[in-house]
Amino acid sequence: MRILLDENLPRQLKSSFDPPHEVKTVRDLGWLGKKNGELLGLAVFNGFDYFITLDKNLRHQQNLGRVDPKIKGGNLQKLNEIS
Repeated sequence: MRILLDENLPRQLKSSFDPPHEVKTVRDLGWLGKKNGELLGLAVFNGFDYFITLDKNLRHQQNLGRVDPKIKGGNLQKLNEIS
Protein backbone atom coordinates (compact mmCIF):
# COMPACT_ATOMS: atom_id res chain seq x y z
CA MET A 1 0.00 0.00 0.00
CA ARG A 2 1.43 3.37 -1.05
CA ILE A 3 0.67 6.34 1.20
CA LEU A 4 1.42 10.01 0.57
CA LEU A 5 1.62 12.33 3.59
CA ASP A 6 0.85 16.00 3.02
CA GLU A 7 3.31 18.71 4.01
CA ASN A 8 1.02 19.82 6.87
CA LEU A 9 1.75 16.59 8.77
CA PRO A 10 4.82 16.00 10.95
CA ARG A 11 7.56 14.22 9.00
CA GLN A 12 8.03 11.83 11.94
CA LEU A 13 4.62 10.33 11.18
CA LYS A 14 6.24 8.49 8.28
CA SER A 15 8.09 6.19 10.69
CA SER A 16 4.80 5.16 12.34
CA PHE A 17 3.90 2.89 9.43
CA ASP A 18 5.15 -0.68 9.21
CA PRO A 19 5.85 -2.69 6.06
CA PRO A 20 4.31 -3.45 3.66
CA HIS A 21 3.28 0.23 3.66
CA GLU A 22 5.40 2.41 1.43
CA VAL A 23 5.12 5.92 2.86
CA LYS A 24 6.39 9.07 1.18
CA THR A 25 5.98 12.69 2.15
CA VAL A 26 5.29 15.61 -0.14
CA ARG A 27 8.72 16.86 0.96
CA ASP A 28 10.41 13.55 -0.01
CA LEU A 29 9.09 13.90 -3.53
CA GLY A 30 9.93 17.59 -3.95
CA TRP A 31 6.26 18.56 -4.16
CA LEU A 32 6.29 21.25 -1.44
CA GLY A 33 4.03 24.19 -2.24
CA LYS A 34 1.86 22.29 -4.75
CA LYS A 35 -1.86 22.99 -4.55
CA ASN A 36 -4.19 20.19 -3.42
CA GLY A 37 -5.59 19.54 -6.89
CA GLU A 38 -2.13 19.10 -8.34
CA LEU A 39 -1.07 16.90 -5.40
CA LEU A 40 -4.07 14.63 -5.89
CA GLY A 41 -3.27 14.33 -9.59
CA LEU A 42 0.38 13.52 -8.84
CA ALA A 43 -0.68 10.98 -6.21
CA VAL A 44 -2.93 9.18 -8.68
CA PHE A 45 -0.37 9.35 -11.49
CA ASN A 46 2.34 7.95 -9.20
CA GLY A 47 0.21 5.08 -7.90
CA PHE A 48 -0.50 6.19 -4.33
CA ASP A 49 -3.42 4.49 -2.61
CA TYR A 50 -3.95 7.12 0.09
CA PHE A 51 -3.26 10.83 0.48
CA ILE A 52 -3.37 11.83 4.15
CA THR A 53 -3.74 15.49 5.05
CA LEU A 54 -4.97 17.75 7.84
CA ASP A 55 -6.61 20.04 5.29
CA LYS A 56 -10.26 19.97 6.36
CA ASN A 57 -11.35 21.94 3.29
CA LEU A 58 -10.00 19.47 0.73
CA ARG A 59 -13.37 17.90 0.00
CA HIS A 60 -14.89 21.36 -0.56
CA GLN A 61 -12.02 22.66 -2.70
CA GLN A 62 -11.66 19.69 -5.04
CA ASN A 63 -14.01 17.67 -7.20
CA LEU A 64 -13.16 14.35 -5.57
CA GLY A 65 -15.59 12.55 -7.87
CA ARG A 66 -13.01 12.95 -10.64
CA VAL A 67 -10.25 11.40 -8.53
CA ASP A 68 -9.36 7.71 -8.46
CA PRO A 69 -11.76 6.05 -5.95
CA LYS A 70 -8.88 4.68 -3.85
CA ILE A 71 -7.53 8.18 -3.33
CA LYS A 72 -10.99 9.60 -2.77
CA GLY A 73 -11.88 6.96 -0.19
CA GLY A 74 -8.59 7.35 1.59
CA ASN A 75 -8.88 11.10 1.78
CA LEU A 76 -12.43 11.15 3.04
CA GLN A 77 -11.80 8.42 5.59
CA LYS A 78 -8.65 10.02 6.95
CA LEU A 79 -10.12 13.51 6.94
CA ASN A 80 -13.12 12.28 8.91
CA GLU A 81 -10.91 10.49 11.43
CA ILE A 82 -8.76 13.59 11.98
CA SER A 83 -11.50 16.23 12.07
